[in-house]
Amino acid sequence: MEQIVLLESADQAVELFGSFDENIRLIEQAYGVRILFRDSELKVSGEDPAAVDKAARVIKSLAAFIGSGEPLTEQNVRYCMSMAAEDHEDQMMQLAGDVVCITSKGKPVKPKTVGQRTYCEDIRSNTITIGVGPAGTGKTYLAVAMAVAAYRAQQVNRIILTRPAVEAGEKLGFLPGDLQQKVDPYLRPLYDALFDMLGAETYQRLLERGSIEVAPLAYMRGRTLDDSFIILDEAQNTTGEQMKMFLTRLGFNSKMVITGDITQIDLPDGKRSGLKDAIRILKGVEDIAIFRFTEKDVVRHKLVQDIIRAYERFDRTK
Repeated sequence: MEQIVLLESADQAVELFGSFDENIRLIEQAYGVRILFRDSELKVSGEDPAAVDKAARVIKSLAAFIGSGEPLTEQNVRYCMSMAAEDHEDQMMQLAGDVVCITSKGKPVKPKTVGQRTYCEDIRSNTITIGVGPAGTGKTYLAVAMAVAAYRAQQVNRIILTRPAVEAGEKLGFLPGDLQQKVDPYLRPLYDALFDMLGAETYQRLLERGSIEVAPLAYMRGRTLDDSFIILDEAQNTTGEQMKMFLTRLGFNSKMVITGDITQIDLPDGKRSGLKDAIRILKGVEDIAIFRFTEKDVVRHKLVQDIIRAYERFDRTK
C-alpha cells in the first residue's frame, strides 16, 4: 500500500524533513511506514493501509502548516500525530500566525496546541479565566504573555502576579533572609516569565514605577485592584477563604487569570483546595471561563506527557 503527497517546493520538503530527517523518522517510527522524496513528491508506503493513510494525512497537515510560514518543530510533529489519532489533524492550521506577545529578544510567543489557543481566547473574551491542568501546559507562561500584551496595548495600567506561599515539603522559616527573600523562591516562575517577556532592565523599571507587582497572596487582602491584569498562580494551594478573598479584589477594567494543577495540592491534610471549590461554585457564571488542559497540551519534553499518563493510570487503579 502506498500514497503520494505533493509538496509545493523543495524548501517545504527540507523544512518537513527537519535536521537529519528527524521529523520524517518520527513519523516513520510512529506508523511503521517508509517515506521517500523525489521530484516534489513524497511516497508513503507500508503494509498497513490505515497506518499509511494516517501518516499521509499527518504529512499533508504539516506541509500546509509550513506553507503558512510557520517553522516546524518536533513538538509540532508529535502534536499533529496525537491530533491525527482523533482525526483532528486539520486543526493544526488554527495554530498558524496566532502571536500572543513578542519577547524582549524578539521571539514570538504563540499557542502551541489547540487547547492553548482556546485558553488565550478565553482570557481575551472573559473578565475571569480559570486555567486548570498538568505541569508543562503553559498555563502561567501564556497568562503572563497575555498580561504583557494587554499592558503594552494600554488596556491595563499594571500587572499583578501572586501565588500562595505554601511549601512543597519545605518550611518557610528555615529559608534565610527577610520575608521578601523567603517568598522569592515561590515567586520565581513568575519572575522568569516576566524576564523572558520584558527583559531584566524593563522589568526592573516597571517594578520601581509600580506598573508590575509580584507578591504573595496574603498581600492582596483589603485591596481593590482597578485597571489591572491579575494572575494567581498555583491556585490549588489556596484555601476556600483565600480564593474568595482574591476573587473579591477584582476592580473596574481589570482581568483575572487563575491557574493551578489540582493533582499537585500541597495544603496540609484536611484543608480543602480553594481552586477545587471555585471550579464547582463558579461553573456557569457569566464572564467567567473555566478551561481544562489535558496531557495533549503539554509542551515540555515528551517524557512529561508519559509521566502524567502514568500517574493518571496509577491514580485510577488505587
